[in-house]
Amino acid sequence: MKREDIRSEFPELNRRVHDHPLSYFDSGATTLKPKAVCDGLRQFYGEDYATIHRGAYLLSEKATQSYEAVRGKVAGLIGASKSTEIIFTSGTTDSINLVANTYGSSSIKSGQVILVSAMEHHSNIVPWQMLCERVGSVLKVIPMDDDGVLDQDAYQKLLIDNEVALVAFNHVSNALGTINPVVPMVALAHEHGAKVLVDGAQSVAHCSVDVKGWDVDFFAFSSHKLYGPTGCGVLYGKEDLLSSMPPWKGGGDMIYSVSFEKTSYAEPPARFEAGTPPIAEVIGLGIAIDWLLSIGLKEVEALEGEVQKYALEKLMEVKGLRLIGKAPKRAGAISFLLDEAHPHDIATLVDSKGVAIRAGHHCAQPVMTRLGIPATARASLGVYNNKEDVDRLVEALHYVNKIFGA
Repeated sequence: MKREDIRSEFPELNRRVHDHPLSYFDSGATTLKPKAVCDGLRQFYGEDYATIHRGAYLLSEKATQSYEAVRGKVAGLIGASKSTEIIFTSGTTDSINLVANTYGSSSIKSGQVILVSAMEHHSNIVPWQMLCERVGSVLKVIPMDDDGVLDQDAYQKLLIDNEVALVAFNHVSNALGTINPVVPMVALAHEHGAKVLVDGAQSVAHCSVDVKGWDVDFFAFSSHKLYGPTGCGVLYGKEDLLSSMPPWKGGGDMIYSVSFEKTSYAEPPARFEAGTPPIAEVIGLGIAIDWLLSIGLKEVEALEGEVQKYALEKLMEVKGLRLIGKAPKRAGAISFLLDEAHPHDIATLVDSKGVAIRAGHHCAQPVMTRLGIPATARASLGVYNNKEDVDRLVEALHYVNKIFGA
């Protein structure tokens, strides 16, 4: 599919911001939504809406079929063996908390170690810290170098020197764009008896994922970073692990039978989906997956890779610009600083030229602490970005320098 055809699927790109064309570079936070997703949600709410699982009437049965069909779409997207290994959550954060509060609370013991990487989003740090406080386990960190690359020798030593119960790391860093080597890291963890959770929030919209081939134990991601609606996410878990895990939230739909004396729980995935789920949002996620696969993930990688390469070259033309994160394998995010301007000022000023970027610590404060900086400006790519967007960003950054006298 041509990039122009892809861009035509996003009405928001036709709008003007401060009387300038919109160049949207905040897909790492959330992607814009294609017409197919917007139209699908309107149709569901306007013509097909009903609750699921409980109704014996046609609308409910149709909604249930549409909702459950998305499990198969997700399984196909990420390479899972079975749709029953797919749990719907409210997002990546909820998925990670689910693992911490079920597998973690039941299987990780006092004194055991949980490893996380130095480049994690807060949602892949804080739930493990809370678990450590509950069960008496210990959180340790896989270090990274100044370019934003994990130290694999240090990682191996941490596994050798400690009783590691679980390793949690991101596939792609939201703050640095680093693509981490999932396959060798998972294999090494398993050699030492540890389970692995991979945060895929920044990867599923940008590159191929193969949870079965990678042999990951858990994989989490969010719909809204995959061109789908907010309020919906996914947790993949190996079938045997999910079956062994206790429920976290109690209520309707996650039970087999209830009495005042005893409740028995449903099999996964229902065991972990208490209450009325985000029905429309899950259906919207399914539409987003169909839309993305109609382009093809290899084509997505090629289109985004072309724009990223161009951006990395053009940004070097900006006086005083310093890239933060220089991993040789990268995707999605480009973080940078300017000598004279604070990241928040950069973001505000380029917005006046119609360019939307993000500024701050990107919910990755330990990354900023490790690199000795308070924040960065971040331009994160989506499949709709083109070279003209990059040119507008670079022109806007020259404007920032002019304002600050650089």
